[in-house]
Amino acid sequence: MPVNSAVNTMPVYIKACVQLFLLMLIGMLLYWGRDIMVPFAFALLVAVLLLPLNKWLETKKCNRVLAIFFTVFITVVFFIALFYFLTTQLIDFTQDIPAIKKQLSRHLSVVQSWLSAHFNITRQDQAVMVNDAADNIKASGVIGNTVLSVTEIISVLVLVPVYVFLLLYYRDMIYTFFLRVFGNNNTDKVKDVLKESRYIVQGYMFGLLIEMGIVALINAAGLLALGVQYAVFLGVFAALLNMIPYVGMLIASVFCALVTLSTSNQLSDVVGVVVILTVVQFVDNNVIMPRVVSSKVKINALITILGVLIGGALAGVAGMFLSIPTIAILKVIFDRTDGMQPWGLLLGDEVQPDKRNIFFKKRLAAPLPPAEQLNNNSEVAG
Repeated sequence: MPVNSAVNTMPVYIKACVQLFLLMLIGMLLYWGRDIMVPFAFALLVAVLLLPLNKWLETKKCNRVLAIFFTVFITVVFFIALFYFLTTQLIDFTQDIPAIKKQLSRHLSVVQSWLSAHFNITRQDQAVMVNDAADNIKASGVIGNTVLSVTEIISVLVLVPVYVFLLLYYRDMIYTFFLRVFGNNNTDKVKDVLKESRYIVQGYMFGLLIEMGIVALINAAGLLALGVQYAVFLGVFAALLNMIPYVGMLIASVFCALVTLSTSNQLSDVVGVVVILTVVQFVDNNVIMPRVVSSKVKINALITILGVLIGGALAGVAGMFLSIPTIAILKVIFDRTDGMQPWGLLLGDEVQPDKRNIFFKKRLAAPLPPAEQLNNNSEVAG
């Protein structure tokens, strides 16, 4: 019996179990090999982003090696400049850490006094609770994960440029490999998947860079108008964290509020920072993101949140960032793979029509099909 026939005659629940098992197996492999896959995934995104510039240089009679070297060099210079800017801002921030600690201790003393007065919790009991929380954090391995993430960042900075260069250089061979490995019968589908995946990744990355720039400018302008210390650093830092959907801006708001609390005597400054970041997030989610980024990636909010959490569990912060383009590519693959279309529908943002919707009512009011077709449909359903 042919393989396709055997798969088609397989019960639905068995096919669903097989598909779930394969997805779980892929997740396990990604978790075990994240130290290898994370740098390669970042390199793949950067290579796809740089592909138009690389092709344009080659059309101008530029040697492929020189064209790739030029594009990679521009990218490295951009990230070095961004890293230098953040480092200089961070140095200014760390120089004021003693004063920040002193200010934060004063605020903490006020909070402890308030807790003692209103909840009858002594300072000794509060100290015990804080120590227990610190022990739980150490036991959970958060500190070890932080050291590991720093090591991963160093490996990414070293390996990504090399991977990008090789991916761009061998792109024709990789393209031919995908065409041949799936056979001649699936050539058109493979071409469509590769083409649409490239467009999605390019649109998403370009849109994300534009969105980051806009959010950084709005954040910095708002914080500068408020007179907050380290306004530029906090604005850019919040914009970088905003690249992680939903979770990033929440972390940025908490961090910026704590820094403002430790550098200002006015509670109104903290409230102003939270209000500014909340308004910027609202504008970003409802105006900037739909127009600049979400138009390229058709993924619903539920899958986005789950994907970010799963990506964080598999590969930390890098997994959170990589989750959205990965899910977008998976949706393209599912939509063009027999038997996987329901998974593509689950990932997408196509909302089913509401029965109370006027368009649904018009559909019900449409003329019925001929009697012969109704009989055929009844026979099939029976």
